[in-house]
Amino acid sequence: MSVKALIISDYRDYHTSRPEANVFIELAKSGFDIHIMTYGDAKYVEEFRAVGIKVIDFHPQKKMDKAEIEKIRNYLIDNKIDILHLFNSKSIINGIQAAKGLKVNVILYRGYAGNINWYDPTAYSKFLHPRVDTIICNSIGVEKYLHKQLFFDKKKTITINKGHDLKWYKNYKPVDLRHEFKLPNNSLVLVNVANNRRMKGIPYLLEAMTLLPQSAEVHLILIGRDMNTRSNQKILRKGNIIEKVHFAGFRPDALNLVAGADAFVLSSIFGESITKSVIEAMSLGVAPLITDIPGNVELVEDGVSGIVVKRKNSQELKEAILRLYNDRNLCNKFGLAAQERINNELNTKETIRKTKDLYLSLVRK
Repeated sequence: MSVKALIISDYRDYHTSRPEANVFIELAKSGFDIHIMTYGDAKYVEEFRAVGIKVIDFHPQKKMDKAEIEKIRNYLIDNKIDILHLFNSKSIINGIQAAKGLKVNVILYRGYAGNINWYDPTAYSKFLHPRVDTIICNSIGVEKYLHKQLFFDKKKTITINKGHDLKWYKNYKPVDLRHEFKLPNNSLVLVNVANNRRMKGIPYLLEAMTLLPQSAEVHLILIGRDMNTRSNQKILRKGNIIEKVHFAGFRPDALNLVAGADAFVLSSIFGESITKSVIEAMSLGVAPLITDIPGNVELVEDGVSGIVVKRKNSQELKEAILRLYNDRNLCNKFGLAAQERINNELNTKETIRKTKDLYLSLVRK
């Protein structure tokens, strides 16, 4: 069965978009008629066209814009599109309006467990709009969150993780972090990659560092923007551990730094679904230490492929870090198991298969 699908998304960031873009490249290779509306200068345009994907140099700039809605609608009609797959807020709002009265199946993507409430009128212009046929959730946690909304049709949701491929990570070379940051040879080196937002729970992580014995050579490298704040520095000064937390700032080679760490620690406290930086660390064979927020808790098997602790619990974070410090073999053990988990359970082949099955099932209906 030939299926025509129109995807509207932003593919300008090559690395961030890779798991998503790869799905449509492989669908096109397997015979699906894929059309993509995105920015003409997006880094994936050439790869899309190389496999026969029709690329339209367009991406919505405003919400509820009549001209943009008409452009999408005309394209749906002129090309007899079966599936309209929308990924971000502007494309979702305009795409739903464009599909009114047409037979096209409307699919939305949701990768965040929060900010959708049945009592919020704006929710009915997006995920709670009756015109939506299916919502692809990036985790079971997101799917459960949507199911909590009053009057919501639970049959509309399906969980399809954005899978990765271990081959994508073969060329990253581990940085010698002990040399670059002048750390003791016997130190346990932790990394965190994030921009400093409340959901990341960085104060709880820093507090956990202050609870470690002074004799423990545990060093934390924070990679990302806006981490070196007054409030964070205050925690470090209070715990007398300024020399054990290192602010690396934004680094284009962040994954090389992650590859050189003993463990990746994520202290998030809400809302993220499945965090890409954790998947990347696991794909690199780095042991993950994460909190139990919805979505992320599905990534790691506690005690098998990493450690899972309660969110907002600096004491548990401290104990988990100390466990790794006292048994360095666990880092290698968890790292290898984490890599295997990505390869077996969260791989891109499963994402492609499930997306293909979903498209076909909707068109058959």
